[in-house]
Amino acid sequence: MAKDQLTNGAAVRAACRDGSWIAPTCGLAEGFAQANLVVLPKALAFDFLLFCQRNPKPCPLLDVTEPGDPVPHHVAPDSDLRTDLPRYRVWRNGKLVDEPTDIARYWQDDFVSFVIGCSFTFESAMLRAGLPVRHIELGVNVPMFRTNIACRSAGAFHGPLVVSMRPLTPSDAVRAVQITSRYPSVHGAPVHIGDPSAIGIVNISQPDFGDAVPIHAGEVPVFWACGVTPQAAIMAAKPPLVITHSPGCMLVTDLRDEELAVG
Repeated sequence: MAKDQLTNGAAVRAACRDGSWIAPTCGLAEGFAQANLVVLPKALAFDFLLFCQRNPKPCPLLDVTEPGDPVPHHVAPDSDLRTDLPRYRVWRNGKLVDEPTDIARYWQDDFVSFVIGCSFTFESAMLRAGLPVRHIELGVNVPMFRTNIACRSAGAFHGPLVVSMRPLTPSDAVRAVQITSRYPSVHGAPVHIGDPSAIGIVNISQPDFGDAVPIHAGEVPVFWACGVTPQAAIMAAKPPLVITHSPGCMLVTDLRDEELAVG
């Protein structure tokens, strides 16, 4: 399906459901909030909920489902989390074992789904303000990096903060801080600006997730907390079975971006 036809959350979800869209969702359904996904058994749900509450920058919760219910009633009441993302990741004992386009065959009656805010929402606000977003310009996935910043642990879940990076001039970085701080439920303001090594990133041209983007002369890397952080925690905790979105392949909700703005 053509990208310009996917103008709202329902259209993107339908395209994912019928298999006509299996690519990253950045730049789709302008104005509609996108979200990360974590699906795990009820026995692990409290620990993960506590992990999110203790780490709200990378894990801002938008919705949590009842056990066995694949519908996130608050953010997309006509959706099905088993089919409505372009691609998923299936983890067994902390190892990635599959990246299917639907998870119907893996679904369990005790699964609880966590819908977590995504930075694609504040990117729309940046674009409206005339700020460049390099990975959208290039049509690639946002670069994401593990850092040396430890998340607060909760039960089985622990691990490093994962960040996404967007290069900006210093003056644009100041404006980006002002804009993104209005969106705390989708990661909010940056967690670091400048020297990547200060947060444990050895090579800015080799992201751990997503695609590398060039940093031009006069620009600095700007880092935001990222919703891929739970995948790092899952790799560390090694639970028997967890399902997540594939990086960049998000749930596109019915929420409008501006519904998530404050101030």
